[in-house]
Amino acid sequence: MSDVSRPSPAGVRTAAVIPAAGRGVRLGPGAPKALRALNGTPMLIHAVRALAASRAVSLVVVVAPPDGAADVKSLLDAHALPERTDFLVVPGGASRQESVKLGLDALPPGYDIVLVHDAARPLVPVDTVDAVIEAVRDGAHAVVPALPLADTVKEVEPARTPGEPEPVLATPERARLRAVQTPQGFDRETLLRAHETVTDNVTDDASMVEQLGERVVVVPGHEEAFKVTRPLDMVLAEAVLARRRLNDGF
Repeated sequence: MSDVSRPSPAGVRTAAVIPAAGRGVRLGPGAPKALRALNGTPMLIHAVRALAASRAVSLVVVVAPPDGAADVKSLLDAHALPERTDFLVVPGGASRQESVKLGLDALPPGYDIVLVHDAARPLVPVDTVDAVIEAVRDGAHAVVPALPLADTVKEVEPARTPGEPEPVLATPERARLRAVQTPQGFDRETLLRAHETVTDNVTDDASMVEQLGERVVVVPGHEEAFKVTRPLDMVLAEAVLARRRLNDGF
């Protein structure tokens, strides 16, 4: 485990924001994605525990569906969570970007580093969380964990009708590409400025910081920090948990 798992230096505290207001339509009908059970426990609880496993994280803010904050609070209260970590639940907005901003607005003063983590990445190892925090502590304004791509990527002209052939426009150099994960880490002032300035609909918070002209750096991600989006991902996540139980001896 990395050195960042020691308690934070005086005056440097880390909070995490987990937007969990999405419906997860690609997983099919039912509960919101973050509340789907994984090995009998909601994915959200796995994600919260994953971030709270870092001793540097002293507050986790969960951004719930707009009409489900009370239910999510009850869910957190019903599961064993680290006592050294504080937890806060706030209602989210209509988009991920709006939900993250509402989570940021709920942060008390005194937190210098902010992580933003997808609830749909429930199995991120603590060493990855720690590596992101360490990079922000070392002076980076924005940090993302990422993996090299295993597949060749093609840029195409999207088909107007799904399933139709798509002309290839270019083949980017794979060595220069990375698949980005979460948690993404930021110094608080930079992330707040990005959310107050950037109005484009973006897919991650680091893209907002890029639009400010600030430098974003990448640290190594982990294969177990994959995003649970489709039913097959649930099967893979269950397999990862089964292997962890076997390795941990229970």
